[in-house]
Amino acid sequence: MRAPTVTSTSLVELTRGGHVESVHTGAFAVCKANGQIVTSAGDINRAVFPRSAIKALQCLPLVETGAADAYGFGDAELAIACASHSGTAGHADLARAMLARAGQTPAALACGGHDPMHEASARELARRGERFSALHNNCSGKHAGMVCTCVHAGDPVAGYLDVRHPHQQRIAKVLHDFCGDAFKADHFGIDGCSAPNWALPVQTMAKAFAVYVSGDGLSPDRRRATTRIVKACMARPDMVAGPGRMDTTAMTALPGRVFMKTGAEGVYCGAFPDLSLGFAVKIDDGAKRAAEAVTEAIITKYVAGATGFGALGVTRNWVGIETGATRLADPARRALGL
Repeated sequence: MRAPTVTSTSLVELTRGGHVESVHTGAFAVCKANGQIVTSAGDINRAVFPRSAIKALQCLPLVETGAADAYGFGDAELAIACASHSGTAGHADLARAMLARAGQTPAALACGGHDPMHEASARELARRGERFSALHNNCSGKHAGMVCTCVHAGDPVAGYLDVRHPHQQRIAKVLHDFCGDAFKADHFGIDGCSAPNWALPVQTMAKAFAVYVSGDGLSPDRRRATTRIVKACMARPDMVAGPGRMDTTAMTALPGRVFMKTGAEGVYCGAFPDLSLGFAVKIDDGAKRAAEAVTEAIITKYVAGATGFGALGVTRNWVGIETGATRLADPARRALGL
């Protein structure tokens, strides 16, 4: 498979002293559930890896197989199953408890471990002389959900990340259901947590999230499942990300009005349930700061009364001197009418 040509469209600029210092290119789309594009900028047809931004889709089998009910999972458990969490003690403890309900231990997790993303939690581990574990991996909730689903369905836990494993095939089926022919079974890579990650066009991801929150075209059972997951994430945004992070901050500030999830390498996906609109963002160079800036602009455009979350606006140095700004580039500003 040959890599697609990237057609660069400027989305975000960083200025210093009144001059543009850095530019981030990429693409974004806001779509209705029928696929109609409400607005877009950049090459929205190029397939990109969504990374963790589509964990809500990967979470569906946890509910649809009956595993979530079998193990008594509530909002917190479903939210962390969709999360890229910060690795706080609360996050790690919840992932451990999920595994225990299925008779499993953290040794079942195949995601690997890393220091908590939450700096205070990482320092506390170091202070106690403890080493991080797979529970602190930002994807441990997703993996705990996968392991629990396998146990409930009678599938082997060993090898649950292999693309040929029954559980990964369940996820592939979900992606095909939501994305149609845009989903290519052989167009996948391995994510940072070792799970398969299928590439999808930006436009397709935006449409999928519009369908996810609206339920348009879904069976009654699937619609109940997506609604349950969306409500869980919006009820427990602290489990979806963590202190000070945009997913948690925005969903806390705008309860019930935005459903959103970040992904590595400059990806963001989300939806506005009241409007039945989905959105997706991809920054070409993978910059988180630019993905958050575009996402903030989309939220403030479509959610009345929403204020900024710090990704756009004046930048200051360590002593508080104004040095410049992070702003939308003209193509993004025109597309959003800002």
